[in-house]
Amino acid sequence: MKAYWIAHVDVTDPDQYSQYTQRAPKAFAEYGGRMLARGGRSEAMEGRATPQRSVVIEFDSYEQALACYRSDEYQEAKRHREGAGRAEIVIVEGVEPV
Repeated sequence: MKAYWIAHVDVTDPDQYSQYTQRAPKAFAEYGGRMLARGGRSEAMEGRATPQRSVVIEFDSYEQALACYRSDEYQEAKRHREGAGRAEIVIVEGVEPV
């Protein structure tokens, strides 16, 4: 069953954040992650105000999504994001297609 990273990000230091965006895709690719949405137009319909960036990454399994997040490659990229803004990341398992 597929799984998805869903991230909402508000960037406060674009230069530092770019160090993250240059590194993180390598980790996603290593674990089979496919970018489905990244920073395009969005509008909050309920809940908190629309974040600057919304990101959705698809993985072939929940285990792969977790392994990617916990990997040394991703954690190294994440260190470059720290202090460059506020991120909320959730990993969610998909549903069986009907």
